Amino acid sequence: MMTRSPQGRTSRLTRPSIAVAAAVAVTAGVVAAAPDAKTAEPSPKLSLIAATTSVTLDSWKEDPGVYLDLGTYLTSENGAFELKVTRKSYKDPVVATQVLRNGKKTTTKALPAGLVKDFSGLPDFAQISVTDAAGKTVLKQTEAFCPNNASGRVRPDAPANSKYPQSCPVNPFTLGSVWGVENGWASNTYAGYYAQPVKLAAGTYTAKISVTKKYRDLFGIANKPQTVKVTVRERSWEEEEQGGDASARSAAPRSSTSAKSAAGHQGHGGHAGQHGGHEGHQQAADAPAAAHSGNAAASAHAAHGAPARPEAPAARTTGATPTFNVGHGPYPPAPPALPWALKKESLQRQAFSAAKVGDRPGQTDGSRQAPAAQPNAKRPTGKATVPDVPKPDLRSLPAYGITVSDGYEDDPGKDYLAFSANVWNAGPAKLVVDGFRSPGKELMDAYQYFYDAKGKQVGYTPTGTMEWDPRPGHEHWHFTDFASYRLLKADKKESVRSGKEAFCLANTDAVDYTVKNANWHPDNTDLSTACGQENSISVREVLDVGSGDTYTQDLPGQSFDITGLPNGTYYIQVLANPENRLKETNYKNNSALRKVVLGGKKGARTVKVPAHDLVNAN
Repeated sequence: MMTRSPQGRTSRLTRPSIAVAAAVAVTAGVVAAAPDAKTAEPSPKLSLIAATTSVTLDSWKEDPGVYLDLGTYLTSENGAFELKVTRKSYKDPVVATQVLRNGKKTTTKALPAGLVKDFSGLPDFAQISVTDAAGKTVLKQTEAFCPNNASGRVRPDAPANSKYPQSCPVNPFTLGSVWGVENGWASNTYAGYYAQPVKLAAGTYTAKISVTKKYRDLFGIANKPQTVKVTVRERSWEEEEQGGDASARSAAPRSSTSAKSAAGHQGHGGHAGQHGGHEGHQQAADAPAAAHSGNAAASAHAAHGAPARPEAPAARTTGATPTFNVGHGPYPPAPPALPWALKKESLQRQAFSAAKVGDRPGQTDGSRQAPAAQPNAKRPTGKATVPDVPKPDLRSLPAYGITVSDGYEDDPGKDYLAFSANVWNAGPAKLVVDGFRSPGKELMDAYQYFYDAKGKQVGYTPTGTMEWDPRPGHEHWHFTDFASYRLLKADKKESVRSGKEAFCLANTDAVDYTVKNANWHPDNTDLSTACGQENSISVREVLDVGSGDTYTQDLPGQSFDITGLPNGTYYIQVLANPENRLKETNYKNNSALRKVVLGGKKGARTVKVPAHDLVNAN
């Protein structure tokens, strides 16, 4: 039972037209036009460029540190730069392969074993060196590069849209991803969601950015470092809340990292520190707060109440937004992903409007349009049939984001085990469920639809109901019996069952974009609109091929009451389609188990979460 709040996360792609247009206007001519197709080399030509010679970065007194979004991009010419990243199972390492396309001919090139360790991008890709005004080196570090980062065209004859996903997945149990820089496009080298702030005092600096030697050698990138002047200024939330520094406010639109300060205070650095890095899609959403069904109030305030502090103006760019969403959860979405090419004064006001931090109807991470799927105009008629056509394959990921908490003032004397869970669709067909409401009825009647290879609807079947969930953190229509959570004893017999079995379906996570028919640009990802309103007469909920739906541990129902359970070993079971109401290709792979060890005493319970094969994420 989840809900998509306006600040909930999620969504998928469709790059903002303003970003594309601006990229063309500003960067066109920086890179020469691609050669004639007949003479094009089979390998793409990659180059590091700087879209600007100077940036202004903000350091907030309440949370000192700046994010090094320096406006450098990797361009791809003579073809797209494409990588396929996958693992056979959680017992196998992540491997990466470069895909080379030359007309109708496609070849592959395996990257060195161990080069890529997860799905966040190419590790240690960019080398950054910062010197102060006296020429003293004050910082040296490397950052990972997600080719799917915020990007735009570098020449007007490049494809109008990139075929690649807009982010690198952060769910710890991701199975496969596709990364790419479209031909004639540029991708921001800033590490975005994965970046850590660095301590730099207010003042002026010079940053030198280059591609590390191993990647220059591997991909044939010229050794041409870029130099960018950096101005660090100090700002204060307290002063701005009191209407303080007018000059800082007026200059804010020229800051390249204020969005990190706005969304990052809560959704980036604040929670990443608690979870030690990027352990999954929910770092921004897995924060500790309301972890059980009795503690919804804290979530409600974050999701539907006024923010504790006003948002800073959004920046032109925040880099990657390596995930198009962060699951069902009340915390702020990832910052907007707009290219540094939005530099022209004439476009700044439009850019800032497009980059406003926060979800709203039809828009999710501040840059992607993600409209909800529309249900059929009328209930299905005729005989219900389940034709012999491709169907979805629902699978569960192991639970993660696991924590314990007490009942707080809402439920004193209780102990809870909270967790995040994901059910995904391995295809080869998407799951489509429509709900229709009879006037005056509280429940909607739900139907599953089936499609042929050309996308024509060829059948349907009744599949239960949808119900309105009024709880803060939800407040949308949930399809019943989509999944079930159970806490099993060491002998794997049921000990506790969660009351949550109804869900709002949306494509929050790219679990495996290498499966057959995976949709890299799915709709139905906007938490503001995907699951309807209280007065909706009909709703369509979709789980597309390759995508999963995450419910985070801060939501009501994402927990077990462990007050009376003895310490020891247990298993969290995430079970998709528990009553087999939905028609799918395989019912034998719907369960996933995650081992946990409970300890401590009442009011101070503890949990240890062993690694799941090679995945060590709690």
